[in-house]
Amino acid sequence: MPDDTPSEDRPEAAPGKATTGTAGKVPAPAPPADTTDDANGDAERTDGEAERASGGSDSGGAGDGEAARAPSGALDTEAAGEEPTYELDPATGGPRTRPAPAGEPAEQQALDPGAPDPAHDVEQRRREAGVNPLFPFGRPGQPLGRAHPFVFGFTAALGVITAWMLVKAATNAKSVLVMIVVAMFLAVGLNPAVERLRRFGLPRGAAVGTVFLIVILFFAGFVASLVQPVTEQVTELRHSIPDFVDQLQNNRTLADWDKRYGLLKRAEKAVNSPGFQNGLTDTATGIGKVAINGVFQTITILILTLYFMSSLPQIKTFFYQLAPRTRRARVALLGDEILDRIGGYVAGQFTIAFIAGLCSYIFLSILGVKYALALALIVAVTDLVPLIGATIGAVIVCLVAFLTGTTTDLIVCVVFYVVYQQVENYLVYPRVMKRTVDVQPAVTIVAALVGAALLGVVGALLAIPTAAAISLLIREVVLPRQETL
Repeated sequence: MPDDTPSEDRPEAAPGKATTGTAGKVPAPAPPADTTDDANGDAERTDGEAERASGGSDSGGAGDGEAARAPSGALDTEAAGEEPTYELDPATGGPRTRPAPAGEPAEQQALDPGAPDPAHDVEQRRREAGVNPLFPFGRPGQPLGRAHPFVFGFTAALGVITAWMLVKAATNAKSVLVMIVVAMFLAVGLNPAVERLRRFGLPRGAAVGTVFLIVILFFAGFVASLVQPVTEQVTELRHSIPDFVDQLQNNRTLADWDKRYGLLKRAEKAVNSPGFQNGLTDTATGIGKVAINGVFQTITILILTLYFMSSLPQIKTFFYQLAPRTRRARVALLGDEILDRIGGYVAGQFTIAFIAGLCSYIFLSILGVKYALALALIVAVTDLVPLIGATIGAVIVCLVAFLTGTTTDLIVCVVFYVVYQQVENYLVYPRVMKRTVDVQPAVTIVAALVGAALLGVVGALLAIPTAAAISLLIREVVLPRQETL
């Protein structure tokens, strides 16, 4: 509705206040104030109206002047000159009190310079500490941040001590850890045989028992095959000692050396000395300890293998659940593939060892070497160790063939095993490992050398499946990620 008030009767705007955005219109007059308002109140209201008009033109709505107005219509000077002590809570829509500044209690925003010392005044102590029912001893201070020198130094020292203790514990328990790793390796390697028996309808317990019984029978047969040759050789050596002594006494060369250098007297003196006898006793005791320790470790590994084979699915599930839920499926697939490769490696090693033992038994039987079955089993067992196992077995066979036969038998055995090792290393072994483990021959040789240098025979056994697992992770995880960078 247009304003019909004459221009001379319209009130003038306050000096210095713009009225832009009102289209030449004056804001509506405020409701009348109380009768107690004086001229100063009218002036403050007039200024507030003018300021509200100018603020509305800038923000398009009610400005700060309207928010600072009292219910009576008067301007609240304290609210207009200071910031509000609260803000709206987005959850409830109501006012939310501002927290006290950090390090100061809510009851006291600033310390009075003339206040008593809290070391002498108990009430001042409670007042400055901000004692309340929730904090009977005062509000706690700010915690030390991670960048604090004390926290950083203490955390670093604690980490170093923990790492040193873990290394020390692992060093002391090295033999136990090696047995656990070997048992787990055998359990994973024999698991494909268990799964194959389960496909024929056997429950897992029966399949595990069958595979474990076959392993026990293999070790029992190996030991039994060695008992007869060792017993016969010890008996023959005991009966041959007098003949060896007679031959030495009747030997002209030895007799001449004895006259010149007194070899027999020196030998007799060395044998009768306490040091020689103590050393012989210590050597015999050490051999006995090594034998007993070897038997104990073998039994322990077999028992652990049985337990690991029976609970392998639960062990896999436990380790898979340690992965984040969003990546658990991929981790499980990669883990299954790694375990399958370990099983394939064990199957490939047993295949190579079986071929080596069978070829050795046929060759030794044709050559007529004594104890052909025991020597063939030795070759098969030592051939399980990559690279050096076949050489160790060949040396043992050649030595026995020389001691129980002639020099011709020794030469024939040496030629046979040299040729066989070339065929195995360049034809049989790479083909089997490429099919079961999918590892390049160069990687196989390097991994076996590094593993043997680190952990000996156990390291050589574990090196190739470890290399297969690492190559799988590099191909499936590292290389695809590099393509996305």
